[in-house]
Amino acid sequence: MKVDIVDYGLGNLRSVTRGLERAGADVRVTEEADIVRGSEALVLPGVGAFKEGMRGSSELHEALVDAVNDGAPLLGICLGMQMLMTASEEGGHAEGLDLVGGEVVRFPCEVGKVPHMGWNTVDVVSSHPLMDGVDGEHFYFVHSFYAAVDDYTVGSTEYGEDYAVEFSAVVSNSDGNVVGTQFHPEKSGDAGLRVLENYVEFARDR
Repeated sequence: MKVDIVDYGLGNLRSVTRGLERAGADVRVTEEADIVRGSEALVLPGVGAFKEGMRGSSELHEALVDAVNDGAPLLGICLGMQMLMTASEEGGHAEGLDLVGGEVVRFPCEVGKVPHMGWNTVDVVSSHPLMDGVDGEHFYFVHSFYAAVDDYTVGSTEYGEDYAVEFSAVVSNSDGNVVGTQFHPEKSGDAGLRVLENYVEFARDR
């Protein structure tokens, strides 16, 4: 199964590539709109700020939307997941790709240390093949902004001690072909590998 990783200058490309290859994918890294538009399956990774990510990927936005509208599966990871959403308040209001509904907001100071960095269990709240066999498993997170739990949530978790915030660890659009993980599956050991294997299998079956 060929999976194209979208390169817009902010992704953790090496780790994501290795993870997908271990999951059985034939990986290609691309920054070309025509390849994105015709892709069998896509991964949108990302580390950094929302506005920077949207600016860096701006020439690929139309191609990403076209590919999704043609039925190609798309997995967003960390910042890549946030970019799938309608908007983010990071650095002031900014529009996202709007492939999954919802807005990304900052953790309140009451949760304690921000960014949230470390391992959390993820509870599956809505069925999706991406999370088969990993309900309740631990995954690795690094982020300061989050998407609230809503109708697009597939998996949820909490962050904070005296004051805890429940947020979306996994999201999906209504058609199911666009999914995102706030955690890094490529850094999450066996459970993360299972998520990537699930994505490759899901993409193969579509």
